[in-house]
Amino acid sequence: MDFLAIGKKIRELRKNIGLSQEEVAEGVCTQAQISKIEKGIVYPYASTLYLISQKLGVDVNYFFDIGMTPRLDYIQEVENQLKVLRRNLEFEEMMEIVQTEINNPLFSQNKKNLQLLLWHKGIYQFEVEKDQAKASQTMKEAIGLTQESSKVWSERELEMMMTMGAFHYNDNIEEALRIFEEVKHHIDTVPHLIDLTIITRLYYHLARVLTRMQKLDESIQYCKKGISWCIQKDSMFALGEFNYHIGYNYELKGEWDLTLKYLQKALTVFELQEDDKYVNLLHTKIKGLSKSESPSS
Repeated sequence: MDFLAIGKKIRELRKNIGLSQEEVAEGVCTQAQISKIEKGIVYPYASTLYLISQKLGVDVNYFFDIGMTPRLDYIQEVENQLKVLRRNLEFEEMMEIVQTEINNPLFSQNKKNLQLLLWHKGIYQFEVEKDQAKASQTMKEAIGLTQESSKVWSERELEMMMTMGAFHYNDNIEEALRIFEEVKHHIDTVPHLIDLTIITRLYYHLARVLTRMQKLDESIQYCKKGISWCIQKDSMFALGEFNYHIGYNYELKGEWDLTLKYLQKALTVFELQEDDKYVNLLHTKIKGLSKSESPSS
């Protein structure tokens, strides 16, 4: 998407109607950010672009049709940005988009689009507000907007159900397992998955739950399925996490050689991904395990 062209058009519209950068920025962002957007320096959130369009009196999709820029669907752009923020655990920024769009008719008057916002609102309530009851109620409301028991689940419904399962890690591990197994059943009914990481994440969720239930061998098998899936699909997504979790399971079983083998594999993957958080953790853990014949978990 050509954000330089969009920035130039924002500047042109702003000047034509006699607004300063400060006036456009009011209630939207900072004047400095408007300046960077106009210069094409920063990538504006779709929600920010929507608020700017309101100030300038044009439909937001106007910005997606400028020059030779291909038409991009505004809803898809919002969904993509929420996905990135969700996976990067940037919950405050994620919620800012939700709050901005909740009164946008494109979302409030369309069940599927409203569902997208409620899903992320529920995640925020769980992760930031630490209110599981409220989060679960929001998620049920979101899922209920489209889900019918007799039909094939959509990819989003599969993802939302996995989110619901994750809510129960600490309070009801049996319910978490039931939900993930239900998701696994419904994945088999989906004709074609666009986002193949849904299966990757499901295997990882199942592995974590089974470890919590002390079903270590079953957890290891799901990790190995996840590794095979990653290799089959030529993807490194969660490859390090699967190897790390196998190592953790073997550590709980007291099998130190296998523990070190899989932690070393995990370290290699995380080093390739330049994931310093895991690299530093694994260096410390491997060093401690190498020095002791009876490490503790």
